[in-house]
Amino acid sequence: RCKAFTTRAGRLRAARNLVEHGITNLCVIGGDGSLTGADIFRSEWGGLLEELVRDGQISEEVARVNSRLNIVGLVGSIDNDFCGTDMTIGTDSALHRIMEVIDAITTTAQSHQRTFVLEVMGRHCGYLALVSGLASGADWLFIPESPPEDGWEDLICERLGE
Repeated sequence: RCKAFTTRAGRLRAARNLVEHGITNLCVIGGDGSLTGADIFRSEWGGLLEELVRDGQISEEVARVNSRLNIVGLVGSIDNDFCGTDMTIGTDSALHRIMEVIDAITTTAQSHQRTFVLEVMGRHCGYLALVSGLASGADWLFIPESPPEDGWEDLICERLGE
């Protein structure tokens, strides 16, 4: 996910660092960028070691001992948009933080008789918005999976006027 790792030179440096420290097992926790990077790194591993040997940075024996790189990928995405799991790593923490914020601003909104608009994390996935909206009793909710229909502005004003 770091900018240097997106280049072969960056991955070559990472390979050398792992070899120097005798690390042959990685656990990568992240989203699409991190897991894609780990997959590229895995597919290039043999070639990276060959290049390090060719450049004299490691010996053939060191390359042989470190010839296998084991990678486990765990989805860490607050979006909770990964099929096959109930909840991805980070989602519960993000939801907890959203609910803390809602609890903190609810009293202020009520005492000032004001409407508050809260935007939550989630990029293209409305899971956090949906669940936090349900948990907090939100009056209106926008999620990317179900864009608002034309005229939503009038509907929201009508609802808030009730």
